[in-house]
Amino acid sequence: MKILDDLIFGLKGRDCPVKSVDTCVFWTAVITKYCGLSSTFRNDRAPDARGVRDVGSLTRKTALELADYAKSKNLLEASIGMAAINSLIDIDESKCIEKNAFEILLEKGKSGNVAVVGHFPWIPKLREKIKNVWVLEQKLWEGDLCAEEADQILPECKVVGITGTSFINHTIDGLLNLCKKAYVVLVGPTSPVSPMLFDYGIDAICGTKVIDAEKVIRSISEGATFKEVAGVRLLTLMK
Repeated sequence: MKILDDLIFGLKGRDCPVKSVDTCVFWTAVITKYCGLSSTFRNDRAPDARGVRDVGSLTRKTALELADYAKSKNLLEASIGMAAINSLIDIDESKCIEKNAFEILLEKGKSGNVAVVGHFPWIPKLREKIKNVWVLEQKLWEGDLCAEEADQILPECKVVGITGTSFINHTIDGLLNLCKKAYVVLVGPTSPVSPMLFDYGIDAICGTKVIDAEKVIRSISEGATFKEVAGVRLLTLMK
């Protein structure tokens, strides 16, 4: 988990109190310096599945103490930890552009093989535009490949999109090691919009910035999917 350890270490000196933690069915929000978002993952079927450590007193912790939860094998804790990390990142919007992940993958992948780790709503559209598109997923949709095939597929690709949730399940380091020759795009609201990630082989980060925490929490607490979440701005930071 080197990239995660270094990401948290890079936030030292920015610590502050935790104001609120909202763990909802699809999304988790943590408010510290800012409001940070993450997908909500759970270990429901794991033999040792359990709840969250110190539940009921998370707002008594500091932001960095909560960010450390991102290292947990408990996916629910890791989801909270990633939201805490994102709540501490200073996003420089002046260095961001309006291109989305689909546009970048299409532009960079026209003349080669493209793989996407994670199934996104725009996958069918991407498959219409690019001949060789492989989608690796743990919960398979029609046409997807099992995530375990990553070691065979990713080294053969010119462009790779990786879901930001790979930080939650701690697969990010292994995936990046398979993408040494690829242009790598990190995709989704869990993605930390931090230029530090460029040192690890990521070329573009397509994430989000919460601009209205009240709207976000109202949306996610009512079961909103990401397209239905109000109060966020989509941002892309490129190397």
